[in-house]
Amino acid sequence: MTAARQAAVTTAAPHTVPGRTPRRSVLFFAFAFAVIADPVSSVAYAIEAALRALDGDLALLLPTMSLVIGLVVVVTANYWQLVRRFPKGGGAAAAAGRAFGARWTFLPIGALVVDFVLTIGISIAAAASAVIALFPALAPVRIPLALVLLVVVAGLTWFGHGGRLLFAVMTVAFVVISVAVLVLGFTSPHATGHAVATTDPGHSAMLAVVLAFPVAMALATGVEAPSTAIAQLGQLDDTHRRRFGRGTLALLVVIVGGLTLALTALAVRLHIGIPGADSTQIADIAHAAAGPGWLYGAFQLTSSLLLLAAASSSFQAGPGLLKALAGTAEKPGVLAPVLGRTNRHHTPYWSVVVYLAAAAVIIVAAAGQEQELVLFYAVAVFVSFLVGLVAMARFARRERKPALAWVNGLAAAAVAFTLVVNLLRGWPVLSMVATLLIAGGLYLRWNRAGRPTGIEDVEARAEAA
Repeated sequence: MTAARQAAVTTAAPHTVPGRTPRRSVLFFAFAFAVIADPVSSVAYAIEAALRALDGDLALLLPTMSLVIGLVVVVTANYWQLVRRFPKGGGAAAAAGRAFGARWTFLPIGALVVDFVLTIGISIAAAASAVIALFPALAPVRIPLALVLLVVVAGLTWFGHGGRLLFAVMTVAFVVISVAVLVLGFTSPHATGHAVATTDPGHSAMLAVVLAFPVAMALATGVEAPSTAIAQLGQLDDTHRRRFGRGTLALLVVIVGGLTLALTALAVRLHIGIPGADSTQIADIAHAAAGPGWLYGAFQLTSSLLLLAAASSSFQAGPGLLKALAGTAEKPGVLAPVLGRTNRHHTPYWSVVVYLAAAAVIIVAAAGQEQELVLFYAVAVFVSFLVGLVAMARFARRERKPALAWVNGLAAAAVAFTLVVNLLRGWPVLSMVATLLIAGGLYLRWNRAGRPTGIEDVEARAEAA
């Protein structure tokens, strides 16, 4: 999804002194590890999603996830360019607006609105699954447990962004515990599973991988976050915002790519297949590697907290986007002013209620199962990726950089293919429909409001606020 977009920069900002490298390093740590919480948390369900799409064929899991990471690198390279071009933030919306006109801004905005809802829903459902894997007795109350977690996370947003540094802490904790599990799993595993890593001779391995990898592209959600979150770094100049944004993107690729491929390889090594109804594949991997002791418990605890942090970030970024679209008393926007009303902690509480209700609906509809939502997850945000890539290709052509235009064009084709394959699975079309309806509705309201200027920078304003 998309993304832990609300980094802990406000807390760190007063302590940042120009020219003091250690202070700036602390700021980068808080910013980067908070922003990448969303994509790192996606590791909890993306590998299992790929295995299910492969019908449990472990022999093809590593090639599939390698292809996924390859495409994540391609998408990240595009956002590397976006950060260079838009150091004050804005992401795909800013690129689309300036490349094709303000009206095209609403397509990535609509995609992000849907992405935020799905990020909340899938993160809460996955957190509930992590808790149930640790305490199986809670399985009969999966949906109530997920809804309670949803309400708790939504309620915490009432108090604003004071706890944003926790996002960075949760990300680091999960990475550290994961590394410990991996080391133990590769050197002295507690047990092995019974899944067989042999390819079914009745189908083409290459075709199976090509059709399965788009499902696991949920791993790419959140890649766009650094390009928009740099708008929070108002205390830095453009040069340092570019460095922070690009450094975060590089860290994202290294951590997400490394964890994903290592956990995938360990799953194959330990023969960990599709999990039972009350567990997850990543939980089964940790249990086989570390046994039922404290390390397994710590792994489940940190993964569930990281998932809740990812949900919390979207509970801040999503309503923040609606607030920016609602405008101010001095400059009305395209949405009803009620969505911009805030409490003393600057939380747009009615916008939070909107996301709470939408996320509750999809959690109940999916029976609290995150794997039911994965198919929908990679659709909306890939619309934003596609628009951003096409916009960057157009910029390259305008500036007579044919090599860069070809690279962006080929990347756009790969993203379009991923999007089409996911849409052909049927129900994920609903994500596309929701994206188009929201984008169209916002465009109509923008027209009725007299086409207020600056809509291209709405994401940057949402983050800066």
